[in-house]
Amino acid sequence: MRQAMIYYKDIAAGVLTETDDGFYEYQYLPAYIDAYPEQFICFTMPVVAKPYKANRLFPFFDGLIPEGWLLDIAAKNWKISPNDRMGLLLACCANCIGAVSVKSYNQQA
Repeated sequence: MRQAMIYYKDIAAGVLTETDDGFYEYQYLPAYIDAYPEQFICFTMPVVAKPYKANRLFPFFDGLIPEGWLLDIAAKNWKISPNDRMGLLLACCANCIGAVSVKSYNQQA
């Protein structure tokens, strides 16, 4: 199981989990829900207490991963398969352009 802490403007917003079976879950943190009930990370994932579940990486998070030649460089340098979307997300998206950033759950600041 791999987990990522999702930040919105440097505020911990939720936890993204990839299970050992390859399923995904995104759960907003209770403190974030209380403090920012209207500040969702993307339109398709409004702030709710119930976890979002999917059998593949959510499109919003997949969209944060580099594409094209930059993906090739990242995959080669970190020795990550281009099909390992969670691995790429964890390796490449700590300093994304925009308000959302991703850090390994055990590397949270």
